[in-house]
Amino acid sequence: MYKVEKVLPYNENNQSKSTQVERMFDTIAHSYDRMNHTMSWNLDKRWRRRGLMYLTDLRPQNILDVATGTGDFAIEAYRSLQPHKILGIDISDNMMREAKTKVDRLGLGKAIEFERQNCCRLSLDSNSFDAITVAFGVRNFEKLDEGLSEMLRVLRPGGRLVILELSTPEHFPIREGYKIYSHLLPILGKIFAKSKLAYEYLPRSISAFPQNREMAEIMKKNGFVDVSYKKLSCGICSLYIGDKRK
Repeated sequence: MYKVEKVLPYNENNQSKSTQVERMFDTIAHSYDRMNHTMSWNLDKRWRRRGLMYLTDLRPQNILDVATGTGDFAIEAYRSLQPHKILGIDISDNMMREAKTKVDRLGLGKAIEFERQNCCRLSLDSNSFDAITVAFGVRNFEKLDEGLSEMLRVLRPGGRLVILELSTPEHFPIREGYKIYSHLLPILGKIFAKSKLAYEYLPRSISAFPQNREMAEIMKKNGFVDVSYKKLSCGICSLYIGDKRK
């Protein structure tokens, strides 16, 4: 078991991590976008665009967006790559309700669809997606190995997985500034999202998540090839890329 799998939003051992994560995101769905953009100083938008650059050579027509949340990565993927279809999946109905509202407002309802799925037990056909994207959701997986194995299964041979995940900066002075900011997050969460616990969970889950080289090795262990990673914005975010063998 990886350390991050033991980090729970509510520390209620009688409930699974996925159940607690679902409950947490259902609670903060109404304020998630505002908090997400504010906390990252809108860098999250740049990170998504950077991640999608690594899919342009594939020209994917069928994309799966795992832990789609409010749909920002799915929407940006459609704008950048113009695929035929994107399926966004999540365990939080409230988050996907926000996503569908945005997609419908943009007139993208025929191109981007949403479906409730547990990433560790996907009811999707094997070898059915050209590319898979995940933004800031992998550390919420109840079982990291199972989630990665399932994504590999539904990815077509030669397809590619792109993961964005928050990470802990390693170097001064960004490292010290990050530590201070992490202590402020629960206060901001309580004020703007009415959920102090969700934003206490955030820095705890980031620090517990296997980062950079360690995460790349985990991806290789689960069958991905040509795995690489890149640190973005002085290590605040990490980008992971891996292919399924042809």
